[in-house]
Amino acid sequence: MKLYDTLQGLAWRLSSFVVRLRFGGRHRLGRKLRCLGLPIIESVPGAEIAIGNNVVMVSRSAGTALGVSHPVILRCMAPGARLVIGDDCGLSATSICAAKEVRIGSRCLIGADAMIFDTDFHNHAPQGRRYAPPAWDRISKPVIIGNDVFIGARALITKGVTIGHGAIVAAGSVVVNDVPAAAVVGGNPARLLRMLSPQQHGALS
Repeated sequence: MKLYDTLQGLAWRLSSFVVRLRFGGRHRLGRKLRCLGLPIIESVPGAEIAIGNNVVMVSRSAGTALGVSHPVILRCMAPGARLVIGDDCGLSATSICAAKEVRIGSRCLIGADAMIFDTDFHNHAPQGRRYAPPAWDRISKPVIIGNDVFIGARALITKGVTIGHGAIVAAGSVVVNDVPAAAVVGGNPARLLRMLSPQQHGALS
């Protein structure tokens, strides 16, 4: 057991070092970024990816209870797009794609294989949809996630959604509408299940 723990510690340190070496010159990586496994981090010219301090990204199943099916994926799809992750967030195999803006607050937990995207990826008109360059401004709307939000495993957060501070999104939910602060939502489409009490959500900001 001690040998396994030692090897796991080495894997965390090596992954974190390689991520900073590989991506630090092109993207803003905060202090004490910790990684297990190598994420996929890509952006087109003129886009921005910024990761806060003390963020943890898990891209290997050994790092999380449920396991993961793929690495963390962070992508900016269009010039001018922004993908911002606040301090003290934890991501497990999370896929985030931004064509306009995806902004995640501080102290957020995002469960295994959840997806967050601010675009439909393809044009709505059927003619030439497969081959036509996406009209990003028409098919994209920013996603804003507040502080202290908990998003369950395999949840989907779709374009144009704002999630308030301290909200909880149940596993497997598909969020297509705004979520109030301190709300618990679930289902497809996600609906309000209950509100957290002041004692449960504390002082959120």
